[in-house]
Amino acid sequence: MRGVLKSILYPLYERRLLKKLNLSESPKHVGVILDGNRRWAKNNLASSRSGHEAGARKIVELLSWCEEVNVEVVTLWMLSTENLNREKNELNALCEVIAETVEELSKQRKWNLVLMGSLDLLPIWFAERLKNSISNDHENKKLTVNLAIGYGGRQEISDAVKSMLEKHLNSGESLKDVVSNLNIEEISKYMYTAGQPDPDLVIRTSGEQRLSGFLLWQSAHSEFYFCEAFWPDFRKLDFLRALRSYAARHRRFGS
Repeated sequence: MRGVLKSILYPLYERRLLKKLNLSESPKHVGVILDGNRRWAKNNLASSRSGHEAGARKIVELLSWCEEVNVEVVTLWMLSTENLNREKNELNALCEVIAETVEELSKQRKWNLVLMGSLDLLPIWFAERLKNSISNDHENKKLTVNLAIGYGGRQEISDAVKSMLEKHLNSGESLKDVVSNLNIEEISKYMYTAGQPDPDLVIRTSGEQRLSGFLLWQSAHSEFYFCEAFWPDFRKLDFLRALRSYAARHRRFGS
């Protein structure tokens, strides 16, 4: 009986929340830390791989919700640099699920998919499979989806500074000149998200209330929303609540 009531009431509540949102003020860039797959699996007496597969199925739902409220960029943290230290069999299973997910997203040809992370840190077979999955056809697609795989916030900043130094030094500039022109705007040009708006809203599932280095450089002025649900259980209702919370805040941008 309780399940029947939920199936009736939740859609009504979702429509009510959506109707109250001012879509012209929706966040343009939403970052999501997809956390809790393994704990979801444990609670459901399932394998870790089953948890990752359940989380993968949720991604398409999230992207459709983002399109519905006019979000332009979504960044999904699918695999951190720390995750690469997991036991070999578990890591291979996770990489396989992620590769299958990226291939499926690419086949749908609905979104601009962008790989974001240190691919050189990934298993070679995995990195090649990811790169082969991504299409360069970005025409007439409203939503850009950054796939943060092999991603770490500190690693991104390190990579950006290295790329910046290499470019300027290779062009013949002296180190003194490079250092004298070093500023926030210049470094930003070499971040993985260069050319994109910084995230307005960052959502983390599973109840953990920390960013763990996600979009460390870009999230200086982001709003954060922490949801208790494990990622596979994340609902449209939870997403709309995050947007409602975002809309209720006054963004000061550090002032």
